[in-house]
Parts: sequence; C-alpha cells; structure tokens
Amino acid sequence: MTTLSRAATAAAVALALSLSLPLALAGPASAAAPSVPRHVAEAPAEVGTEGRAALPRPTGPSPVGSSVLHLVDRSRPDPWMPEAHGRELMVTLHYPAARTGGAGRTTPYATTAETQALIDGYGLGEAISAAELSAMRTYARKDARPAPGRYPLVVLSPGFTVSRYTLTALAEGLASRGYVVASVDHAYESLGIQTPDGRLLTCAACGPISEGQVPESKITAGRARDVSYVVDRLTGRHPVWKYAETIDRRRIGMAGHSIGGAAAATAMLADERIRAGINMDGSFHDTLPEEGLGGRPFMLLGTDDDMHRPGGTDHTWDEAWERFGGWKRWLTLAGSDHFTFTDGAVILDHFGVPRSPLPADRALVLTRAYVAAFFDRHLKGTAQPLLDGPSPANPEMVFHNP
Repeated sequence: MTTLSRAATAAAVALALSLSLPLALAGPASAAAPSVPRHVAEAPAEVGTEGRAALPRPTGPSPVGSSVLHLVDRSRPDPWMPEAHGRELMVTLHYPAARTGGAGRTTPYATTAETQALIDGYGLGEAISAAELSAMRTYARKDARPAPGRYPLVVLSPGFTVSRYTLTALAEGLASRGYVVASVDHAYESLGIQTPDGRLLTCAACGPISEGQVPESKITAGRARDVSYVVDRLTGRHPVWKYAETIDRRRIGMAGHSIGGAAAATAMLADERIRAGINMDGSFHDTLPEEGLGGRPFMLLGTDDDMHRPGGTDHTWDEAWERFGGWKRWLTLAGSDHFTFTDGAVILDHFGVPRSPLPADRALVLTRAYVAAFFDRHLKGTAQPLLDGPSPANPEMVFHNP
C-alpha cells in the first residue's frame, strides 16, 4: 500500500502536507534548466494579461479547440452515491482546431466553485485565490471547428480528489500535436466537480477510502467502466459529440495521474479497444494476469525516488513490470514530486508555494514530450528515438531496465 498522497489522497490534511511540507524541504528550484533538443522544446509558462497565471503554450502545429460534455450512464448506479440517478461524468475534449484566422475567447481553466473546493481541501487558502486560479490562461477555443482529418483518441484520468482540469496543459499539448483528448472527471471522487446545472459534486469517496472501509480497487474498477462508457459515447453508432467523426476509433490510448494512472491498466484489461497506456506516478491496485495486457504497450512514468525506482517501496510497479508482456518503458524524473506530472507545478510556482527542485516549465516540457512520444509511436506508428534510451539533453529522465 502506498501513502495516500500517492495513491488515494483523501484527507485534507494529507493533501496539504503532500503539497507543502515535503516540497518545502526539497529546497529551492534550480536556477537554470538543461538545454533540450528541438523536438522536445516547449514554450515556457507565461504570465497572462494583468499578471494572471498561464499554462505553457502548446507548441504542436495545430491550434486547439475544446468542448465540455456532461454524460450520465444510467445503466449502473454510482458506486459512491447509489441514490444518484446513474453515474455522472464531466468530460473535456481537446482537439486540433481549424485555422479560421479568428481570435475567439479561450475556455476558462475551471469554475470558481471547483477551484475553491480544491483550495479548501488542500488547505491552501492563504496562498492561492480561487478566482485567480479559475482564470488561469488556457489556449483552447470553445467549440472551435476541428481541423480536417481523423485523429487518435487519448483518455486522461486525474488523481484521486483532483479534477480533470489539472491535466489541461498535457491535454492541450497532445491536441496541438494531432490527438483528440478526453479528460474525464469521475463523480464523487474529486473535491469538487461542477455540473452544467450548477451542482457541485463533492468527494463522497474520500471518507470511505481514507478510513479504509473500501479498497482503492473500487476506484480503479469504477474508472475502467467510466472510460469504456466514454469511449462508447464518442465512437458508437450515435456519438454524443457533434465532431465525433474526427476520432479514429481504431487508435485509442489512455494515460492517468496517480490512481488515474493505475486505472489505465485496469481499463486496458477490461476494454481491448484501448491499445496503449501510461501510468504517471500511481500505485497499482489490481493484479495483472500472467498474460499481462495481451502484448499492448505500457509506460511507467514516476518520481525518481525510493518509491518508484525498481525495488522501491511501491512494490506494485515491480510486480506489474514483470507481467507487461509487450513493449514497455520504466522512466523516472529526477527532481520531481507527485504533482510534477500535472498542472500543479505551474500553479504552485505562480502562487509562490514551495515545491520540488525541478522547475515547473521544465517539468511540463518533459512530461509533454515523453507522453506524446509514447502515443506517437504506438497510436501513430512513427519512430520515436526519444524512447530508445537516455538522452544527454534530458539528464533528468532516467531509464530503468530491471
């Protein structure tokens, strides 16, 4: 079992400590990041108008559009709220947009109610303003017309208690490189998800998980079903998204952070349509069968510490590694922390909250580059030397071959 800050952070105190205390002890950010090759370089985080925070600009060849979907699977009860009328999911789609020449307004980062719930739950009210965080600069334009073509689909699942918007930088980066990205919020597993009718769905799962009343595998099993439902609604005979014809249903992958990463493997076991997966720093809660994932590729991307190095305290990575039967990589990122692989690094840096030594800009450059290289190789079939082994230009990324 891993600590709650890694696998299933449930209590507000644990959340605040996982963000603040260990990161403050890690020391200040280094003054300069090593150089990167041209194919890895990304734009740094920016400061928007009037000093507001901004995510790093996506650097792929396409502008980005986004749409938000509210889905309800009425074929099953919600695992945390049985009296609810089905399993509710909020989904943000990012995708390559047509170059119309217009300069429409970009989509909001999140609602103020959602960011306030996150800040309150993490105990960061003295450092971060909910209004400022919800106004963070993004680069996707609402419901923009897609660029011509058909694109692979990548599903993203966030960590426990945090929401889909914390993976926006990764989603926008992938979309600009030619992917439709579906970031999924799983009802009652976040500190706050707002539905179109204004309801705020809070974390009904937090108490049972933190008190050990139910295993974390209940989360991964539920998310696997969520993902299959989302794929059904996007690629089935009567798709819910008006631009669904842009999705190539033969090329589907999934990545997730923390328990969302663990859910990627669980979802692949349950749904053969998911051809490739990535776990970003999450402990596994389901044992892979001897045949693994049926030869489908999987990548582990984690912190370079005594937890997620081979033989580390999170033994689930060693156990899963032995059962991955197809193409696989085990990478750890030096100087990172649990939230490095999300927008958390940019958020904490902007508001002056101490965090890990790896600069936020550099963290997102590397996360975007290696995640995109993985899906480019396995969903687009393009060679990716970046994944062949260590690069002198990227000394922070450590390759393991246990």
